[in-house]
Amino acid sequence: MPDPADLADRQLVLDRERTSRFPNLFTRKLQRMSTSPLAFLRGAAPLFYELMKERPDLADGPPGEGWIVGDLHLENFGAYRPDPTAKGAAKIAAVFNLNDFDDTLIAPWRFDVLRLTTSLLLGGRELGASGFVALELVDRLLESWARSAFDGAPLPAEPPPVKALVEQVRSRSKTALLDARTKLHGGKRRFVRGPRYAELDEETLDAVPKAFEDYVAGLPKDIRKDKKAFSIKDAAFRIAGTGSLGGLRIAVLVAGKGDTSGMWIFDMKEQGDPSASLLLGTPDMVPAERVATGFRQAVDRPARMIGCTHLKKMSMFVRRLAPQEDKLDLRSLKPGDLPALATYLGALLGAAHARAATKVPHRWSRSDLGELRERAIHLAGIHEAVYLALCDRMREVLPPTAVTA
Repeated sequence: MPDPADLADRQLVLDRERTSRFPNLFTRKLQRMSTSPLAFLRGAAPLFYELMKERPDLADGPPGEGWIVGDLHLENFGAYRPDPTAKGAAKIAAVFNLNDFDDTLIAPWRFDVLRLTTSLLLGGRELGASGFVALELVDRLLESWARSAFDGAPLPAEPPPVKALVEQVRSRSKTALLDARTKLHGGKRRFVRGPRYAELDEETLDAVPKAFEDYVAGLPKDIRKDKKAFSIKDAAFRIAGTGSLGGLRIAVLVAGKGDTSGMWIFDMKEQGDPSASLLLGTPDMVPAERVATGFRQAVDRPARMIGCTHLKKMSMFVRRLAPQEDKLDLRSLKPGDLPALATYLGALLGAAHARAATKVPHRWSRSDLGELRERAIHLAGIHEAVYLALCDRMREVLPPTAVTA
């Protein structure tokens, strides 16, 4: 096993590099990663693939290839408003599915399966599960994934937590989304500057209108026909995520329906090379186009109004935010909900892999699945140890007031 302290030091180097353009985010990223082993995994996708590069036996496994999520974990599933032009989505207010494709690329399926099962083992305590239960959940997830990926099994019924989340977000209003992120100043809405939004530098702010205009030009004609709806009213630096902290992320507020309760919010997010490129090389695609393509290939009902643009030579993935977006609160789940939830998440991933496959092998055997589980156990152990070593390092590199209790 590699030395946890050395890997913690390596993670600090990666995070300093990642946040070098916005140094104030370095502390914030470490604080988020320090909350739990699962949070550490979320913020350390490059390290996950570096481990597999150094240990080819961990990256090896059964065949099968296509568009994968790349940075898959328990919290990369969520509710969102689907594109109404997608098949069967015209009257659907919210769906629950895979929802973050920043690290998507064409790669072996086993990378997604291994990272998701590792996250399930690391998240066991947050789920209130013992080690025995966590392993049983992994088995359920793997078996469900295989049925969906190879046998074309239909999705099981939504488990109670997923059904409750979808029902909850369906009733949220656009005004509630705006009120949570903006305030009225002299009858005009602006993003609330603070922990979530900050001012953009003048050069970036000046570049936003052209970048956003180019994004709008790529939308379907029936969506962009009302040019006034896309008139920018405010733009701010957006602070969100864990692994993505350090990249440029811009929130754009536009006129929308034409009054302060009908405005729209868009997210413009810088994209670079996916984490798995450490193993596979850099994909031959514009980064934001890679993200949009992976989303559309893997999910039958992708989020609405996703698109691409460039800002100061940076590739930006753009999407419209909706009040229906939310994630499961892992700490609020009941023990009785976990088996059905693990089965459902496995089925969603299997369906995505089958839908976006480029190479479909023979069905994986029980031995194949068992070997992946063993590798996930090994990787979970490494991440648990590095997580603790990183927390120890944080006490040295951060001021006492910045260390999470």
